[in-house]
Amino acid sequence: MATNTSNVTAALPKPMKATSNGAFQHENPLDFALPLLILQICLVVAFTRALAFLLKPLRQPRVIAEIIGGILLGPSAFGRSEKFLHTVFPPRSMTVLDTVANIGLLFFLFLVGLELDLRSIRRTGKKSLAIAGAGITLPFLLGIGTSFVLRSTISKGSAHAPFLVFMGVSLSITAFPVLARILAELKLLTTDVGRIAMSAAAVNDVVAWILLALAIALSGSNTSPLISLWVLLCGAGFLVFSIYVIKPLLELMARRSPEGEPVKEIYICITLLLVLASAFVTDTIGIHALFGAFVVGILVPKDGPFPGVLIEKIEDLVAGLFLPLYFASSGLKTNVATISGAQSWGLLVLVIATACFGKIIGTMCISLPEREHLTRTVLSKRKDLDTELRLLACFHSSRNIPTTINLVECSRGTRKRGRLCVYAMHLMELSERSSAISMVHKARKNGLPFWNKKRDDRDQMVIAFEAYQQLSSVTIRPMTAISALSTIYEDICTSAHQKRAAMILLPFHKHQRVDGSLESLGQSLREVNQRVLRHSPCSVGILIDRGFGGTTQVSSSDVSYKIAVPFFGGRDDMEALAYGMRMAEHPGIMLTVLKVVPPSGKTLMTLEGQDTSMIKVENDKNSDSEADSELFFSEFIQHAAKKLQDSVSHEERLVESKADIISALKSMSKSNLFLVGRMPPVAPLLISTDTPELGPVGSFLASSDFSGTTSVLVIQHYNPNANLHPLVEEEENEDTDDGTDTPVLVDKY
Repeated sequence: MATNTSNVTAALPKPMKATSNGAFQHENPLDFALPLLILQICLVVAFTRALAFLLKPLRQPRVIAEIIGGILLGPSAFGRSEKFLHTVFPPRSMTVLDTVANIGLLFFLFLVGLELDLRSIRRTGKKSLAIAGAGITLPFLLGIGTSFVLRSTISKGSAHAPFLVFMGVSLSITAFPVLARILAELKLLTTDVGRIAMSAAAVNDVVAWILLALAIALSGSNTSPLISLWVLLCGAGFLVFSIYVIKPLLELMARRSPEGEPVKEIYICITLLLVLASAFVTDTIGIHALFGAFVVGILVPKDGPFPGVLIEKIEDLVAGLFLPLYFASSGLKTNVATISGAQSWGLLVLVIATACFGKIIGTMCISLPEREHLTRTVLSKRKDLDTELRLLACFHSSRNIPTTINLVECSRGTRKRGRLCVYAMHLMELSERSSAISMVHKARKNGLPFWNKKRDDRDQMVIAFEAYQQLSSVTIRPMTAISALSTIYEDICTSAHQKRAAMILLPFHKHQRVDGSLESLGQSLREVNQRVLRHSPCSVGILIDRGFGGTTQVSSSDVSYKIAVPFFGGRDDMEALAYGMRMAEHPGIMLTVLKVVPPSGKTLMTLEGQDTSMIKVENDKNSDSEADSELFFSEFIQHAAKKLQDSVSHEERLVESKADIISALKSMSKSNLFLVGRMPPVAPLLISTDTPELGPVGSFLASSDFSGTTSVLVIQHYNPNANLHPLVEEEENEDTDDGTDTPVLVDKY
């Protein structure tokens, strides 16, 4: 008997020690668990990130790259070399790798539950529940049918009931985080379609985990039906205990984490211990440990800073390092080369076709009537918008808000017919972090964000706009765009098109430092503005903020600004002047218009000291004839004389050189705000500039050669030839016009 035991022991692989004494002690670090695990993590993360970069043009989520990377590192590709496989992924290291990978997956499922707000499911109504039911039922039934084929061919002898449930769940489950990432990249996250899809996926996730727990309970080696019954009863008891004991504890910690104060470290520690303890309990019961972590994530209150801090603490480590290991460990067990012969390929095609057919057909049968309803709603709510001016004001952070609100206050005018509606759009970068998708739980059915009654720090920006709305006659409608900065211009332009905005207001990509100079916030923000200028369906204004109104919102009674409009001619200058005329109707605004005229026989493009070789072709495209500019300016004089004589002054100044133009502009440098056309018919005023998108005059006004206290709004007239391709059809809950051209400010006078 002793001899048999010795033989068995000798046959087992020698356990790995944790750390080595180093190469200088003639020890190979890859023979020890810790250095080998470090190498495996580095290899897996670097390889999957490289694949994610290559797949980025195809808009594939990172999880796809991690799955493909795991398969390629396994025996399907690189692992076909036994030297590579036994050196980097030896069999005796797989226990450690699988353990670390499952720890990562455990906390990832906790994050999934943390981002899953059950209240969003209740808000979606019966339609989402019906779509979720259809998306589960048909694939589940088809999965059961497929299981009979598999059991009769390649899975002979497997337990009948657990195999049926496993196949049904595997073909019907929807990966909630993956779906959220895909919807965000397709610009559908905050639309009505995205809301329904996310809610249906949330229901699907909950039901799938319940079915998975059932399958695990039925798959025990003991075939006694009492064992399965005990597993189910204990699982139900765990849920009851979680709801009545764990949930109140989590709510208590969330209540004791108020706004503006850091969450106590002990609360984070207790929560993570609850995750591990719940995972241990469900594993002991016979249900997978992941189920316990998922349940705790669902029970965490979604209001306040508590869930956000939990995500920040563990998300990067889990999603960045540990989670890719799970897919790699799965890929190491997958050998695509074993799929050979007609039967194997036929079964593979059967499983893929069944999964796709069940999901697509089951969901479409329910959702097609919904799409028809959405379209018919949209078409019935359109009327003329001549009595309302709509602005789409974009902001990246809280530093943009005071100036934006002060600019809106100056724009509201006093005309009885001139109602002002402002869509305040918060531009949020969609990063690689999965928590960027959590904003989906705040999306109303009309695409606007849903702000909880108990607001967290991120809502303070919207609170400022809502507070301003209470004190003025301006209608404020908050919006949120969540996209990569490389494509967020599509959200801006599409929203402006759908909301029938007359102008998009964008913050400049530079902000003012304490010493008065402008510091860049990044090339990506500059490219956002450039793309909006090219594709916008309406006029665009880029605001160079040098403290317009100070760092706080100015009340209506305290508004006292001097606004200057240099007029050179052309469509952009006409638009800037029209905007200034609306501002002049505010009792606290004094508007000064300076018309710059060249000597007889010359034009502003050919004055002395100007380099005509630097003149952009875009000037010709965006400029109207001199006669049109003269006609518009004469209409402005008549309008100012009749209705704005106390708040508007204007003069004409003869200029003979570039130096005269610069002198004329500096003569108005005491103004609080300049309104200037982006591409007037004038040569550049600077020899070189890093902001050519602001045009010849705007780039000078934004430079250090000009005033350090005067803000500038560079305006581009609506370009009817803009390349706009709306990506989403969003249901609007307010009236829109009946299809007339997008209103521009010039047309209002």
